[in-house]
Amino acid sequence: MKHLLPSLLLGSLLGPAFAAQAQTTPAPAETQAVKQTITNFFDGMRRGDSTMVRSTLAPGAVFHALGAKPGQATTLEIENISGFLKSVGTPHPAIYDERVQFERVLIDANLASVWAPYEFYLGSKFSHCGYDSFQLVKLAGGWKIAHVIDTRRKEKCK
Repeated sequence: MKHLLPSLLLGSLLGPAFAAQAQTTPAPAETQAVKQTITNFFDGMRRGDSTMVRSTLAPGAVFHALGAKPGQATTLEIENISGFLKSVGTPHPAIYDERVQFERVLIDANLASVWAPYEFYLGSKFSHCGYDSFQLVKLAGGWKIAHVIDTRRKEKCK
């Protein structure tokens, strides 16, 4: 019994650590499904298809941006999703082309978090860069974007 107690104690301490690690190593199919939702979001932007973009969003989705003007403090800006969708769907001279790389995808059950560096172009002209942080939820219709927050800058891109 003396030898069993330390083993049980060690197991109870290490068990959650191993479980947490397993939760951050998603199945390849789930990872691909999460990435596909984000890819569809940006494909819709490039096509000017607000219906396609909207189909990737969870009800009540929220967009934030961290902004800073030279010499001013960083601010947290809330983006109006209806305004964003209207902007995407209204004909504009240059394609909205956000190019993301999937640096990290974490999934636990029906929640996913994606960390993705990006560069944004208006047509072929570079506009800005930064990182997107996506929170997705798996609903009856599949993975949907619930929250996006990003940084924006014109230099020191990845």
